[in-house]
Amino acid sequence: MNRLKSLFISAWMSLLMVGAARSAWAIYQDPNAVAWYWALLCMLTPLCFFAWVFIANVARTQTATKAVLGITLLTFLGAVLSPVILEALAWILGAGVIGTALYEWWYSSFGGRHSDILSVGQTLPKLEFINDAGSQLKPHELNKPLLMIFYRGNWCPLCMAQIKEIAGQYRALADKGVEILLISPQSQGHTVDLAQRFDAPMRFLVDRDNAMAKRLGIAAPNGLPMGMEVLGYDSDTVMPTVIMTDATGKILFADLTDNYRLRPEPETFLKVFSQAGI
Repeated sequence: MNRLKSLFISAWMSLLMVGAARSAWAIYQDPNAVAWYWALLCMLTPLCFFAWVFIANVARTQTATKAVLGITLLTFLGAVLSPVILEALAWILGAGVIGTALYEWWYSSFGGRHSDILSVGQTLPKLEFINDAGSQLKPHELNKPLLMIFYRGNWCPLCMAQIKEIAGQYRALADKGVEILLISPQSQGHTVDLAQRFDAPMRFLVDRDNAMAKRLGIAAPNGLPMGMEVLGYDSDTVMPTVIMTDATGKILFADLTDNYRLRPEPETFLKVFSQAGI
């Protein structure tokens, strides 16, 4: 299923760009072809949404995607009420409405997640990672409260926005003695590059071969959008996951989001630690 999703997201982006170009060309040829204006708006709406996500450091988009779907439906209605052009309607219905609906309700969903290993009150298993200097790090040996963020990679704009939020909270968390571990299966080179973007001394770790994610049941085989392998990313990634523990390794909070566009609010972390007396 992940391989199909990987193909879908890349193909859909390409289809939207082709549809926008086709609509613009049709308008150039016939400025009075109203249906093509609706088609152009339909193609540009999801494209602008993704541009916004990449540029604006947005960590949560559940409301925005519903707005995108609403606009694509309106463009279909507008095209139907205009002098009908079947090709324009096909672009709107296929790339616009159906594509956005699939993104909203199928592509973004992990299909329900549950892990007995990561239940609150359980002790986090002993894990091993590689830090950005290439040395081994075992979280249980830190003997500190931990905030662990498993993120998909530098290529994921929502993950980057979430990390930026955490960096903004670093001082308040550090005052509680909390260690922040940011973990991804991406290469050490990409991890070092990300670490250099932030002044906050958070620990950026590599989960080689996704071994620890597999152990915790949060791996996402073939989760990388198809084609991004050329940028040096592995096709296997991880489902965004937040784990919080006390100094003994007892799990205080675990967020196994069912949708990669839904992330915990940053205030949640301080609240959980405070309630645990940390």
